[in-house]
Amino acid sequence: MTQNPSAEPLVDVGAGAPREFLAVRDLKVHFPTDDGVVKSVDGLSFTLERGKTLGIVGESGSGKSVTSLSIMGLHRNVGKKLGPRISGEIWLDGQELVSASKDEVRRLRGQKMAMIFQDPLTAMHPFFTVGQQIIEGYRQHHPEAKKQQARSHAIQLLDRVGIPQPDKRVDNYPHEFSGGMRQRAMIAMALANDPSLLIADEPTTALDVTVQAQILDLIRDLQQEFGSSVIIITHDLGVVAELADDILVMYGGKCIEKGSSAELFTRPEHPYTWGLLGSMPRIDRDLQDRLIPVKGSPPSLINLPSGCAFNPRCPYADRTGGRSTAEVPELVEVTPGHLAACHLPAETRQRIFAEEIAPLL
Repeated sequence: MTQNPSAEPLVDVGAGAPREFLAVRDLKVHFPTDDGVVKSVDGLSFTLERGKTLGIVGESGSGKSVTSLSIMGLHRNVGKKLGPRISGEIWLDGQELVSASKDEVRRLRGQKMAMIFQDPLTAMHPFFTVGQQIIEGYRQHHPEAKKQQARSHAIQLLDRVGIPQPDKRVDNYPHEFSGGMRQRAMIAMALANDPSLLIADEPTTALDVTVQAQILDLIRDLQQEFGSSVIIITHDLGVVAELADDILVMYGGKCIEKGSSAELFTRPEHPYTWGLLGSMPRIDRDLQDRLIPVKGSPPSLINLPSGCAFNPRCPYADRTGGRSTAEVPELVEVTPGHLAACHLPAETRQRIFAEEIAPLL
């Protein structure tokens, strides 16, 4: 398996193309329904450099998975009447994906970008062996490859992701694998064509803690080996604590905080991020200590609260002079590379975190 980082993009890089390997600009994904428009993603922007890892975190319904499916171009197969309204720009190595044709995105999918889905048992076809599914993905982009050559490639991939006896397991069906082995097989399938971008959507869901650690270590090792850019999507900050270079926190379809992993764990700026950190299990806490949940429920993406979407759950909303319910906060830079969308003044947030939040974390 070889990478070709210097490969030419499919189209000439225009003046508006960013220098980063992946750049998402003002992405909006809205789903019309009988009850109203579901604003799953509403003005999201971020960048990712080649070889780096970005963690996207947030509760269910915050827009994380919809963002990943938009990058992969997997919303397009829905009928026009019920399909999403997608706007903004998604640049992948000089290729703009939102305006690209289905054929262009299909050529990129699997070859330059690939995805590890949340539930491999439902993502894999139950009627075909794991090997057949890896071979199909490989030959789709390498039509010149003979069947035996593709089979050998599939066995090598299964061996690389740590599946024992890969020459025999290649002929097993997905239901014959354990949960952890299925996730490894899904990773092998995603790596079949050495993609430059790997998106992992909740890659450790429903796995026990030991297997979770093994899967995360595997993703880290493979990234270092192939130099891929990685997006890890999760609701658990603990999953991306050591894996991600940068973390993007989503709430109500928007980015509310973004910064380096070190910054978000040591100097978080948004009350919602404080809540996520407080609800994260810690092995250095006393057993009698209880986790601190984020009160309330995530907002409806059809009827978002006015002003800051987090204001009904925010314990500090009454300290903004009414701005929390009247104005949508802008995402502004607090320190170089660290952005937050909150009406509380930066000095107030820092004092609250130091005096009230940090002692509990």
